Amino acid sequence: MNTVKNSLHRMLRGKRILVTGGTGSIGREIVRQLVTFNPTAIRVFSRNEHNQYLMAKEYTGSSDVRFFIGDVRDRERLMLAAEDVDIIFHAAAMKHVSACEYNPFEAVKTNVLGTQNVVDAAMEYNIERLIAISTDKAVSPTNTMGATKLLAERIVTSATNYKGSRQTIFVRQIRKGAAVTLTHPEMRRFFMSIPDAVSLCFKAAERSQGGDIFILKMPVMRIADLIGVLVEELAPRFGHEPASIRIEEIGLYPGEKVYEELMTPEEMMNAVEHKDYFRLEPATKPQVNGYLEHPFEGYSAKSIEPLAFAAIKKMLNGGGLLEELVEASEALT
Repeated sequence: MNTVKNSLHRMLRGKRILVTGGTGSIGREIVRQLVTFNPTAIRVFSRNEHNQYLMAKEYTGSSDVRFFIGDVRDRERLMLAAEDVDIIFHAAAMKHVSACEYNPFEAVKTNVLGTQNVVDAAMEYNIERLIAISTDKAVSPTNTMGATKLLAERIVTSATNYKGSRQTIFVRQIRKGAAVTLTHPEMRRFFMSIPDAVSLCFKAAERSQGGDIFILKMPVMRIADLIGVLVEELAPRFGHEPASIRIEEIGLYPGEKVYEELMTPEEMMNAVEHKDYFRLEPATKPQVNGYLEHPFEGYSAKSIEPLAFAAIKKMLNGGGLLEELVEASEALT
């Protein structure tokens, strides 16, 4: 771990870094960790004025963290923010499936055209590294969000050639004593903590060979089990008996999958396995068949044993994740 941290310190120290979507959950954690590596400047770029105001309070007196109001859709503004930058972490995106499904071209503008603007800025200024954050929904996409993020991935990887979440909604429903809505009883999802996601970003920044995708090895939960843990843990806190909170099955949303995938069988042919992640080599490289023991199975939540009830409870109570969900739900109340 010290070796990795020392390597990152050498890479990031004294650098000028731009974080798009820098006031979002992933972006904030990226900035928080970047500060520890003593860069010359961190530019926090986002369109959310209120979140910038709140975040700026955390860095009062810090001359190396600067805030830029702007949207990745606005190419001219992004170019100004990216001038003289050495490294870009691209976390700006439309991330909510339903919002993208009912506003598809808005998703295209942000996730596709916005990413192209980021890539153009990186190429215009000959930026050392561009690390873009994607999603499991980009694998065999069945919804607009996944499709736009897949295109965003392709835009970034091809450039080398020339994560309110559902959990928050569940907490909000429990707070009200209402039925908790579940789309499908067998629904399974991969889960990662925000620090784990940011740790992967830094590994990608350090180890990328250009155009490759880094995929964290993540635990899988049955959403029904997650709801069960949340009800048991939170219903008494909100003045309700756990037995009074029922689960209501409402059917799949348009474009929603029962089992999330992180890699298709075809992509697994070009995946290199490491201890805690896979590195997916660019599709433009010849397939190397033989990296993985079972390359034709893909990497899907369907084929991974889900966490037991006790393990989910331990994960939520560890590191303050449960409290973060409660705080996030309060913002929606």
